[in-house]
Amino acid sequence: MGEHVIKLPDVGEGVAEAELVEWHVKIGDLVREDTLLAAVMTDKATVEIPSPVDGEIIWLGAEIGDVVAVGSPLIRLKVEGGADAPSEPQAETPRTPTPNPSPQGGGEPVAAPVETARVKTAPQSTGATQSPSPLWGGARGGGKPTSTGAPRAEGERPVASPAVRLRAKEAGLDLRQISGTGPAGRISHEDIDAFIARGPQTAPATTRGLAQNTAVEDIKIVGLRRKIAEKMSVAKSRIPHITYVEEIDVTALEDLRAALNKAKRPDQPKLTLLPFLMRAMVKAIADQPNVNAIFDDEAGIVHQYGGVHIGIAAQTPGGLMVPVVRHAEARDIWDCGAEVNRLADAAKTGTATREELSGSTITITSLGAMGGIATTPVINHPEVAIVGVNKIMVRPMWDGTQFLPRKMMNLSSSFDHRVVDGWDAAVFIQRIKTLLETPAMIFIES
Repeated sequence: MGEHVIKLPDVGEGVAEAELVEWHVKIGDLVREDTLLAAVMTDKATVEIPSPVDGEIIWLGAEIGDVVAVGSPLIRLKVEGGADAPSEPQAETPRTPTPNPSPQGGGEPVAAPVETARVKTAPQSTGATQSPSPLWGGARGGGKPTSTGAPRAEGERPVASPAVRLRAKEAGLDLRQISGTGPAGRISHEDIDAFIARGPQTAPATTRGLAQNTAVEDIKIVGLRRKIAEKMSVAKSRIPHITYVEEIDVTALEDLRAALNKAKRPDQPKLTLLPFLMRAMVKAIADQPNVNAIFDDEAGIVHQYGGVHIGIAAQTPGGLMVPVVRHAEARDIWDCGAEVNRLADAAKTGTATREELSGSTITITSLGAMGGIATTPVINHPEVAIVGVNKIMVRPMWDGTQFLPRKMMNLSSSFDHRVVDGWDAAVFIQRIKTLLETPAMIFIES
């Protein structure tokens, strides 16, 4: 037996360090060559690290959230044969090119002691294809095991060679449930064959009543979630927010939207409310360009943009991301809808580029059907305004003579009070309200 050391590889583009955001393995796991071991995040992308060899994980050199220097020892494996030289595997192609928080902290990786290795119950397969390897073959000759001792206690490490452990892992077997006939209860291939031949062992059913759950799980904020936390902290600590909520009758807009969707061409996207809101915002910004801006508060300069680059806050499996529809002023309803769909898919699948996730001058945030009655959206720093969409509800509204069912929706919008006065915020939202309640005006070019 020997050891193989894997160092953090050079992930390219002059990156000197990376944040560890995910372990795909733990101490005691058996891995094949090319098994994914970890994922690290730079300010450019998330990169996955594969194993260059077969072996058993005996040491992990960092914890989730640690910033590791390129070339630092990351993993040690027990391998067949003699000790190998330290390895720097080739990093996989970046899978999620999203912005990453600036590294926090650092220091040397913390070594985990070898004796803490454990084999997880019912380990999942790595998905590797079994090949005719000298690690194991079919059923072996010899008599049946002479020992049928009780399975090992919880936490007790089974004694077995890496080849036996790997065979058990890929077969979905828990070595703690297999009695070993070798010295010190060592498990052999014959013991595995005998266990398989006996068939599944059904544990007796137990009745469990109500019980207190006193577990506490510590979840470290890393990767994209840490980036979101930092950005929200900056936005709330540096921007004095003013939030303005107004209700809008979208009955006519919803009727128009349904009619347009019914008559749309096959190559046109299904319209949601967002493209109409985007076009309304473009028209309102033409009257009040001061809300389409970025405030450099350190330099004391407001950068007011002619182009309307609308960020669309989107929830993804990894957290909140804001892809940007550039130059919404030059797009019609259908083009806005198609671009929103494209960017939302790219964000959710992790294929959005850095350019598609930056450069917004004003943002829309929407929780769809979960939008609630009102929200207090946080401005996407360093912008000065964000428009929040709440859910549509049918409510009885008085028209002067009677109550009529109308489709009502609130807009909850926040503004940087250092740049936008409350009056200007109200005028901006009232202009949007007029356009959405009389949707034909959205299509009139002034």
